[in-house]
Amino acid sequence: MFKCYILYSETLGKYYIGHTGEDLEERLRKHHSNHSGFTSKAKDWSILYFEIFDEKSLAYQRELQIKSWKSKLKIQKLIESKSG
Repeated sequence: MFKCYILYSETLGKYYIGHTGEDLEERLRKHHSNHSGFTSKAKDWSILYFEIFDEKSLAYQRELQIKSWKSKLKIQKLIESKSG
């Protein structure tokens, strides 16, 4: 199973969209580890949203679709739609 996921950092006030075949908690641990990259800028990332896919390519396509929105508001509405 593959996941497209959205993280949020309160410190940065930013979202991160990614995809993985790993367990989400393990993936989050890696985002919090010492590395170079966008998520290395903060250590308070939390998982706000995810979708599950049978194929890696579908999870990646969904990641690219969400990133193409370039809209915090649209991302927030997506997150709210799953929690409401």
